Amino acid sequence: MKLSRSARITLGTLTAVVLLFIYVPLLLVVVNSFNSDRSFGWPPRSFTLEWWSRAFQSEGVREAIATSLWVALISTAISLILGTLLALALQRHDFFGKDVINLLVILPIALPGIVTGIALNNLFTTVLGVSLSLWTVIIAHATFCMVTVFNNAIARLRRTNSSLEEASSDLGAGIFTTFRLVTLPQLRSALVAGGLLAFALSFDEIIVTTFTIGAGQQTLPVWILNNLFRPNQAPVVNVVAVVLIIASVVPVWLAQRLSGDAIGMTRSRKKASPGITKASSTAR
Repeated sequence: MKLSRSARITLGTLTAVVLLFIYVPLLLVVVNSFNSDRSFGWPPRSFTLEWWSRAFQSEGVREAIATSLWVALISTAISLILGTLLALALQRHDFFGKDVINLLVILPIALPGIVTGIALNNLFTTVLGVSLSLWTVIIAHATFCMVTVFNNAIARLRRTNSSLEEASSDLGAGIFTTFRLVTLPQLRSALVAGGLLAFALSFDEIIVTTFTIGAGQQTLPVWILNNLFRPNQAPVVNVVAVVLIIASVVPVWLAQRLSGDAIGMTRSRKKASPGITKASSTAR
């Protein structure tokens, strides 16, 4: 479809306004993390690295970063396993209730975070009688992080030909050998992209975390929320917010690069045939 010059200008202007509305506030956070003025006067009269030094010297910040990394890594690992298995089951097999299960798998990421948080809090504390801890946070994060892995994996499976797996089985390879040497190479880039998105989603999640974390424990977003309105901590909060922005943007950018159709399909074509040969050799 070819647009007129006026239409292109209008759409370009609207796009620029929307992007500025989204990213200018983020840029202000970055600038204020170097602003020497505690009240964040604008424009900044001078810049300093003092707040960055204080942030990295703060024991609370270091513990919050370590906690967020731990929770994000474990929940991502769980999400990769469950998301991949669900994608294989729903794409490669037909059974009663398949569409219902597909809906139930995707639903957690569509529900409001506060609803998920309240529901999981009631499940852990009332039904199961489990004390809230980092493990309850990890389980809670895995319920919606799994969806990103599932969506990436099932989208890739829909674009790959199952005949390669059938050929591997016909040559005598077992289920696990076929998965390791044929299916996994085709899914690798999609799983890495899904894992990166799951990590970013878990690392900066706050609503569900607030309802499922134990007393005295803090992830990085929870630390920011608890210190946001403390005047002495305001400059440090800006620094921590910048760290959170980087930790969220980098995985998403990498995931976008990895999930490109051309890259994924090229890799699958290059590795599919050798995979079948290896699978048959291993089986023999």
